[in-house]
Amino acid sequence: MKRLGFSKVMRPLRGAMLRYMPLMITCRQFEDFMIDYLEGGLSERQRFVFELHLKVCGECRAYLAAYRRAVEVSTNVEKDAGDVILPEVPQDLIKAIVEARQE
Repeated sequence: MKRLGFSKVMRPLRGAMLRYMPLMITCRQFEDFMIDYLEGGLSERQRFVFELHLKVCGECRAYLAAYRRAVEVSTNVEKDAGDVILPEVPQDLIKAIVEARQE
């Protein structure tokens, strides 16, 4: 008999919690509120619900950590860039990235 991995058991349980548990938000809602959370723009109740989701959802914890790191790196690049000339990003690449994010 094959043994189920912890993540295979927990994923459906976590999914049910995110859908049916009172005061819980979905990962999509988490994403929508993330900037406001980081900028301190959520009410006390919204912040509580947001942080409750963080406790349950490892993927969103990782996403938030990666986002914070990206902001930190880009801020440091801007500070350190000074006279450094960065290569221009082709407009078709920018357009493709924007279109992919809208899907």
